[in-house]
Amino acid sequence: MSEDFGAEIITIVDDDGEEFELEVIGEMDYNGETYTAFLPADMDEKDPDYGYVILRVVEDENGEELFESIDDEDQLQDVYEHFMALILDDEDEE
Repeated sequence: MSEDFGAEIITIVDDDGEEFELEVIGEMDYNGETYTAFLPADMDEKDPDYGYVILRVVEDENGEELFESIDDEDQLQDVYEHFMALILDDEDEE
């Protein structure tokens, strides 16, 4: 992980070997699992594919954190809605 101007940026590699830089927006525990929300750090905001990326945090056998996609659309929508509620609550407090 690296920090640029206070933002936490990570680089992930997908199943096809492509690298992506993601800015960490937040992390939450929900229904016994941990999720992290990101925004693409290497993509223009006007790009039609630009938007939140939510990944499940899992640990491998060495205790290292890994990220995996959420394949179930209903679960992804549920987690997204909870993230948005947290983000809006944080904005209201500021």
